[in-house]
Amino acid sequence: MTDERWEDEDAGPVVRPYALIRGRTRSSGDRFDLIAMVMATGERPPSDFVLGPEHERILRMARRAVSVADLASDLDLPLGVVRVLLGDLYDHGLISVRAPAPVVVPRTSDRILKEVINGLRAL
Repeated sequence: MTDERWEDEDAGPVVRPYALIRGRTRSSGDRFDLIAMVMATGERPPSDFVLGPEHERILRMARRAVSVADLASDLDLPLGVVRVLLGDLYDHGLISVRAPAPVVVPRTSDRILKEVINGLRAL
C-alpha cells in the first residue's frame, strides 16, 4: 500500500481560481458576453464588500472600456471565474457593462448566390 498524498503542487491551476471565487460557479456575471465592454464606474465599494486583488486588477484595467475576453486573457484566469468576479463588481455598482451591438446580416439575394455557384462551376 502506497502512501500517496495529494499536495498543493499536484492540484495545479484548478484550486486557486475555485478558491478565489469561494466555490461559486454562478453570479449575475454569467450572462456577460465575451465581447461585452466593461468599464469601471469610479464609485467606491460599499462598506460591506471587500475587494480582492483580482477585483482591484479588473477595476484598474477597466478604467477604459475593455472586453470580457480581454480581461480573462490579461488576468490569466478561466472565463467562468472572471464572469463571477465581474458579477460581484456589477452587483455593487462598480462596473458598467455594455452589451455588444446586435449584428444585422443583410439577406443575400438568390441572384448573387446563383452567380457564385456558376463562378465556382467555371473553375
